[in-house]
Amino acid sequence: MELFTIDTILPAVSGVLFTAQAIYHLGLYSKLYTHSKETAYTTDVKTENPPLSVIIVAKDAAGELQENLPFILEQDYPEFEVIVIYDRSADDCDDTLKLLEDKYPHLYHTFIPESARYISHKKLGITMGIKASRHEWLVFTEPNCRPQSNQWLKQMARNFTPATEIVLGYSNYEKVPGWLNKKITFDTLLNSMRYLGMAVSGHPYMGTGRNLAYRKALYYKQKGFASHLNLQRGEDDLFINETAHAHNTRVESSPESLMRIAMPKYKRIWCEEKISYAATSRLFKGAARHIMGLETCSRLLFYAAIIATMTVSILSHQWIILGIAVLLWATRFMMQLIVFRKTAKVLGERKFCALLPVFDFLQPVWNGVFKLQRKFRRKNEFMRK
Repeated sequence: MELFTIDTILPAVSGVLFTAQAIYHLGLYSKLYTHSKETAYTTDVKTENPPLSVIIVAKDAAGELQENLPFILEQDYPEFEVIVIYDRSADDCDDTLKLLEDKYPHLYHTFIPESARYISHKKLGITMGIKASRHEWLVFTEPNCRPQSNQWLKQMARNFTPATEIVLGYSNYEKVPGWLNKKITFDTLLNSMRYLGMAVSGHPYMGTGRNLAYRKALYYKQKGFASHLNLQRGEDDLFINETAHAHNTRVESSPESLMRIAMPKYKRIWCEEKISYAATSRLFKGAARHIMGLETCSRLLFYAAIIATMTVSILSHQWIILGIAVLLWATRFMMQLIVFRKTAKVLGERKFCALLPVFDFLQPVWNGVFKLQRKFRRKNEFMRK
């Protein structure tokens, strides 16, 4: 009598993959929720609210600046300046900023010279903003972002302890009707649960420039973006990947600190952002990239193993094995649903109850498509050279 048959191997494999998924959901993805609950009503002893500089790099964003800048300029914070560096463009960005400066004396702006070539204008703009800033603490966001409350800066600043050099904030897209909005808000929430959860666990590996703060001294100690000046992107995720560690990084995820991102006008804009991220994420140092890849791999294998187990058990009339497979899938779904619902609720996000199984399966698929597009582009660039 054979001990190892397909009827016994498939349930065993499904059980192992279920265990791996449980470790990720209960040990990593739940971290953002527990951290948000633990820090909801706590404030560090050091609450001096040191002066800080908010830095924004803009291009073709006159409308976005006019709409979103007042929410940043009117923050309830004792002393701060807002510096906007804009890439010369066809819109009336300069006129918009001059009008805002008349109303808000703590707003300053300059522009990236048209002669600047062979270097990322985003990185050059950030460098210009840092050099022009008057304060040690730097807070970064983007023109299409709007703070959810006027306590954004205070919530970020409560993490400015003597040992802290980096504060990672949470951001996600505004909630509007439509499939695309549900898709990208889920994707952003999941990615935030990953990198912020890792940071809470003491293993930070990236950040996003939509809601980020770090010390000016850290920028100069790292020599800015010198290690990846050849890349158009990486001013946030690669910089944090190189500088963040367990003892100098904190996470701020209170609802008051949330940064809302305007929905992109076209789907291709979001796709371009995902392709750019795929290009920089492959350069991440440390094990985090592989840990996240293992989660995606175990998720897809879990689905494949469960489907195979159900199919074989039905064909062979093994109803007990079928029941075990259904139980494993249902248990994982309930575990995932609880973690996502609690995290979404504490962050003020939409609920994904009905669509969670769909997005859970499709998310690795569309991310795989973005990676293939990135590789295809690199191949074309190489062929042209």
